[in-house]
Amino acid sequence: MTSSLSVIILAAGKGTRMQSAKPKVLQTLAGKSLLGHVLDTCHHLTVDETIVVYGFGGEQVQTAIDSQYAHLPITWVAQTEQLGTGHAVKVALDQLPKDGQSLILYGDVPLVSAHTLASLQTANDAGMSMLTLTVANPFGLGRIKRDQMGDIVAIVEQKDASSDEQQINEINSGIYCVDNVLLHKYLPKLSNDNAQQEYYLTDIVKMAVADGITITAIEPEHAFEIEGVNNRQQLASLERSWQNKLVADLQVAGVQFADPTRVDIRGSLTAGQDVFVDVGVVFEGDCTLGDNVYIEAGCIIKNSQIGNACHLKPYCVVDQTQIGAGVDIGPFAHLRPDTVLADNSRIGNFVEIKKSTIGHGSKVNHLSYIGDATVGTGVNVGAGVITCNYDGVNKSQTVIGDHVFVGSNSSLVAPVTIGDTATVAAGSVITEDVDNHSLALGRARQIQKSNYQRPAKTTK
Repeated sequence: MTSSLSVIILAAGKGTRMQSAKPKVLQTLAGKSLLGHVLDTCHHLTVDETIVVYGFGGEQVQTAIDSQYAHLPITWVAQTEQLGTGHAVKVALDQLPKDGQSLILYGDVPLVSAHTLASLQTANDAGMSMLTLTVANPFGLGRIKRDQMGDIVAIVEQKDASSDEQQINEINSGIYCVDNVLLHKYLPKLSNDNAQQEYYLTDIVKMAVADGITITAIEPEHAFEIEGVNNRQQLASLERSWQNKLVADLQVAGVQFADPTRVDIRGSLTAGQDVFVDVGVVFEGDCTLGDNVYIEAGCIIKNSQIGNACHLKPYCVVDQTQIGAGVDIGPFAHLRPDTVLADNSRIGNFVEIKKSTIGHGSKVNHLSYIGDATVGTGVNVGAGVITCNYDGVNKSQTVIGDHVFVGSNSSLVAPVTIGDTATVAAGSVITEDVDNHSLALGRARQIQKSNYQRPAKTTK
């Protein structure tokens, strides 16, 4: 029978060096809170209980996380005094089962992977495993001391390390997988008899060694997995490390980036082959790109699906939109939520589409607004056309049939239906339905006054 798994996430730190009124674990990396990254990672494991130990800004942290992770049951435990990492885990003991295992994680160490944590859990076959890393410069970090057999015997802090111990390059990450029975045994025994008068979690390693427990250590695939965030510089550095990893994975999948350092992926991005992404493009949420998609500079794409062979010209905003194959968009187009563009449609410069469907091969080329509308196939919408969908209280629908021609600078006042192959003359205001194969004109009659004298200013 598989042992149950609990996760204890230490998230009580204030983050004074962040210089922010927002708790440190709510600072964002790649568009998601630091604590959110850890919770999402745990969601990919088989976790029976998630315990978050909170402190500074606790109400703010709980409100933000509960609103985003309502699907993930979380047990919240307050650490009212900041007395060290050992104390932070100790306050969670009352909520921790007596059996099973626990992963001890940190709300400000956001990028440890699910693969690494699964490996850490598998490695714990004797009661305790830990995540370590071999680095070139271990200064300031706790060293992993091993005996002649290679077994871990202690964690030595920088200030306590001898000259020989300071040459050790294997460091402690602070991330552990521990049998719950050992946590219930060791944590009540922790002492704060030290210079900082804090309860150190590392002391459980010393207790386990004294009990003859062999502690297994594994290393993560990427060094950034164990990097914590204490200030803005570290946050920015970790952001770049994560972005580099995401970009490298996409390059392997066949995506070409004009400059891999000038793109942001704030969520997940799945892409086909022969995709090109220019500089300054931002992806947010869950985005999917088909094959041969070409995205020019400065586009922002949020929670959208883009089909094969689409071309996004510069500075388009695409939000919660489904785009078919062979669609041309922009430049400077704004596709708002619930927009659907069928294959081979065309959305031109400075066009805004909202909660509308644009049919196969239809074109909305210039300076137009289409909202709450259904547009058929083969439609041409001229420059400056708008659907007047809002009367100040209600939103109403505009339906445009197949092969309709809407002349420039026309206003379609919803609710209204334009029949198949109808023509709307330029400059018309259409307030009534238009039949199939009809021409609709809604202009005021033109009046001309010959030899008209403009008003002139009086000369002083």
